[in-house]
Amino acid sequence: MGFFGPLKSKKELISLQNETASRVFSSDGQLIGKFFDENRTNISYDNLPKHLVDALLATEDVRYFEHTGVDGWSLLRVFFKSILMGDRSSGGGSTITQQLAKNLLGRKKGGVFALVINKAKEAIQAGRIEEVYSKEEILTLYLNTIPFGENIYGIETASQRFFNKKVDQLRIEESAVLIGMLKANTMFNPRLNPEKSEMRRNVVLAQMMRYEFLGKDEFDSLKQISLQLDYANLAAEGPANYFIQLVKQEARTILEEINEDSEKQFDLLRDGLIIETTLNAELQNFALIAFREHLSKMQQLLRDHYGKGHYKKQLDRMAQNKMVQSGVSRNAADKFVADLFSWDENAQPDTVTFEDSIKHAMTLLHAGLLALNPQDGAIQIYVGGIDFIRQPYDQILAKRQLASTFKPVLYSLALESGYSPCDYLKNDSIVFEEHENWTPKNYDHSYGGKYSLAAALAKSKNIPTVNLYEKLGHQSLATHWRKLGFTSELPNTPAASLGTTDASLLEVAVAYSSFANGGYKVNPYTIKSIKTSDGTIIYQKSHTEREQILNQESAELMGLILRKAVKEGTGTALINKYGVSMPFAAKTGTSQNYGDAWFAAFNSKMVIATRVGASSNQIHFNTGSLGSGSKLALPLVGLTLQKIQNSSLSESVTDYNFQVNLVELEFIYDCEDYKETPVIKDIIDDLFDGFRIQRKSTNKGSAAKKRTRTNTPSKNYPSMDGSKSKKKKKKKKPRVWKKKKKHF
Repeated sequence: MGFFGPLKSKKELISLQNETASRVFSSDGQLIGKFFDENRTNISYDNLPKHLVDALLATEDVRYFEHTGVDGWSLLRVFFKSILMGDRSSGGGSTITQQLAKNLLGRKKGGVFALVINKAKEAIQAGRIEEVYSKEEILTLYLNTIPFGENIYGIETASQRFFNKKVDQLRIEESAVLIGMLKANTMFNPRLNPEKSEMRRNVVLAQMMRYEFLGKDEFDSLKQISLQLDYANLAAEGPANYFIQLVKQEARTILEEINEDSEKQFDLLRDGLIIETTLNAELQNFALIAFREHLSKMQQLLRDHYGKGHYKKQLDRMAQNKMVQSGVSRNAADKFVADLFSWDENAQPDTVTFEDSIKHAMTLLHAGLLALNPQDGAIQIYVGGIDFIRQPYDQILAKRQLASTFKPVLYSLALESGYSPCDYLKNDSIVFEEHENWTPKNYDHSYGGKYSLAAALAKSKNIPTVNLYEKLGHQSLATHWRKLGFTSELPNTPAASLGTTDASLLEVAVAYSSFANGGYKVNPYTIKSIKTSDGTIIYQKSHTEREQILNQESAELMGLILRKAVKEGTGTALINKYGVSMPFAAKTGTSQNYGDAWFAAFNSKMVIATRVGASSNQIHFNTGSLGSGSKLALPLVGLTLQKIQNSSLSESVTDYNFQVNLVELEFIYDCEDYKETPVIKDIIDDLFDGFRIQRKSTNKGSAAKKRTRTNTPSKNYPSMDGSKSKKKKKKKKPRVWKKKKKHF
């Protein structure tokens, strides 16, 4: 009558549904994450292996198929032994159906009287459950409901967590481990208490033998098997946890739009939705392996760098200042146990001082790597950092100084303005008096003569780049910068042409996509489809019209020039060291004092970009042999592409049309990379610069005509196998001059 709390009616029981976690899958069908209030994945009776059901019955309710919800003999035992005699070890006497009822109703704590009331309520509720559901359905409901600790519910989720497999793939001894946890899910947790878990497993196996679910020989054999786990906690150790956060945001936006137009409301955390994403799990794994291979080595080198001499003293001062700024009053000599990040999988929590923990954090190398399809923006690889649990800040979304990775923005504007790859840019030293006598310098400290536009970009020359910036003007560059998808304000200084502005890896990938796809802007996305738990499609990614932001010719020329950067410029290690024969164009970037290292590569099937650096740009290598874009960042892309090339996925990234297209365009920069210029010619060029700029901007037709494709073979461009043909430069005595003040 409800005096001791409500019971569920038969009607309510019929509509009973467990909250179910929504599952996130990669494009190649791998489970990569879940969204839930309760981490549960419901399964059907057909998915339950017989030995799992046998283990459950032998341990919890051997007369399950004989009673109608309540076992009279068990209740008598509870009454006489547990209640009257106070023997708690005699068992609770609840059937599986009563335990299900307890899970649905909960229990009020109290003495003997409360126990009697709870048992009575559960018995009544169990009777109603038996009238509504079949025995098989009750078993399924029970196994989908029971908690296993660690915030996981249901046998399928437990199987995935402790053995990294679906429940129908469990072996007998593994089923016994999970059923054994039902008695006390923390005490018998196989990860936390492996010895107790193994003992409890053997008790379950003994019960199975007792009730003839196992033979004696089989029992003797199984109990000798040592406990073996394949622990897989997606929430903590998932292969794409940074990516999962983007998926969650996108899924919520999609569901809000669906719920506005639909009577049925979908809940991301409770409705067991099936979300198929764009991420390829195999490609993702290649990138994760590259991170471990390369960054583990570079991390040790950086720690060694700051472990002695001047740099150690510098780190000591920085750590002490950090403690003062943080208002930490703790004695630096005091030690505590800290779970610090390490590339060593077997590393254990260490005892350190607070100051040492700060130094560890400051010298930690962070990195992000992103790959997307430049045709539609589908994200294929997303490694947002080195450790999601300890370092959750997403490095792909972080904004850092772009350095020379910015230069393709400027040079693409030049091509859009009518410049040709064989137009020459001065390499004479410049002093900008109005900008505190700032002087751009080339990486190799060379100056004099002129570089072709193609060579200046491919070889990442700074002085010609600044000269180009002066000719194009800040306003046109700022407009072009926004058009390519960057959001930071572009400062009105000549140094901006060398990448002093901050941007994110995601923005770089979007901008470079326009070079790869013929000049179109893409919008990155993560979700291909969303289905209900029964497979009904409620969302399917549709094709969207793309905005053309570069003309096709300019985009193709950027691919041509940046392919030159891979074959004879700053990106040669991609071919020479990592053996990547798949055709890619690319650009390196190294910020001031090696604070950040960048590398971005592309063809018409993939754009892949990475950045590496400590959390503060005050921590860095002191030499380009370790800290430059080609040494610190390029290897992450090189190793990833190397692994792709050696896999069955190579065809999905190899772009033969891209290679053929580049060969057809080679004639366009059939000119010397570098040439000397007489002084008198420099003076004439200065006098007519204004006229030339005006002619280029108003007579784009003739410039385009100048670039018309022919079948003329290139004499100077290296062959597609990576070999080079270089012409020797003539030495010229450097000449320094001051530029007149101009308004920027």
